[in-house]
Amino acid sequence: MGPIGVFDSGYGGLTVLKEIVTELPQYDYIYLGDNARAPYGNRGFDTIHTYTLQCVQRLFDMGCPLVVLACNTASAKALRTIQQKDLPRIAPDNRVLGVIRPTTEMVGSITQSGEVGILATNGTVSSQSYPIEIAKFFPNVKVFQQACPMWVPLIENNEHEADGADYFVKEYLDKILSQSTNIDTLVLACTHYPLLLRKIRQHVPGGVTVLGQGKLVARSLKDYLHRHPEMEQRLSKSGKQSFYTTDDPGIFDQMAEIFFGKTVTSAKIEAEKLK
Repeated sequence: MGPIGVFDSGYGGLTVLKEIVTELPQYDYIYLGDNARAPYGNRGFDTIHTYTLQCVQRLFDMGCPLVVLACNTASAKALRTIQQKDLPRIAPDNRVLGVIRPTTEMVGSITQSGEVGILATNGTVSSQSYPIEIAKFFPNVKVFQQACPMWVPLIENNEHEADGADYFVKEYLDKILSQSTNIDTLVLACTHYPLLLRKIRQHVPGGVTVLGQGKLVARSLKDYLHRHPEMEQRLSKSGKQSFYTTDDPGIFDQMAEIFFGKTVTSAKIEAEKLK
């Protein structure tokens, strides 16, 4: 029996882990942030796949039978290849899940107008993963996308609550909402973005629902474990969380507290040793 692994290229996945722990506190978790090689968003498909697979393999080696890619870029550009080609070869009994499907499965039941806006990184937008996945579940829903390249730097520099952040929040919201006056649901398709939620809500019109991913992913994982008792029985349950980073643990711990909402103590894994 082993913990649930949660992977992200940086810190954003901690907002997802926070909601997962709230929903499923009994399980053990290992979080791995590949901060030394972040951000993933501007890298090519092959590089993202390689880095993601290396981190998934490390979490498997640490005893995790189930890994959640709490990263939209990794979910968009690496998950399918890992599930279809890599898992049968390296760990056929283990599983890797992402954050895009749990989000897209819910969108059609939330929008009333049938028009949805996706706010994401350049990498996620260019992958077209959200329009493709939403079309599978809700082919009649229209999807509009907007990259928000300044939002992650604002958050990682702890400027997301500053007055200056409002300019960039409003800029991207105006751009997405100008694409259609009928957009009634905005998806925060980056795990960093919930930290901007207060400001985002200040700049969207009434009647527009702003949808974060953490709670949706947590509920989806709970449902997954209910439907797959063979996996659930392989998970250890002592309510512990462990944190690892490929960068400086001191910096990680300081930043992680912003995303996770409480004190974190991490250990370092050398990125070179992941190869």
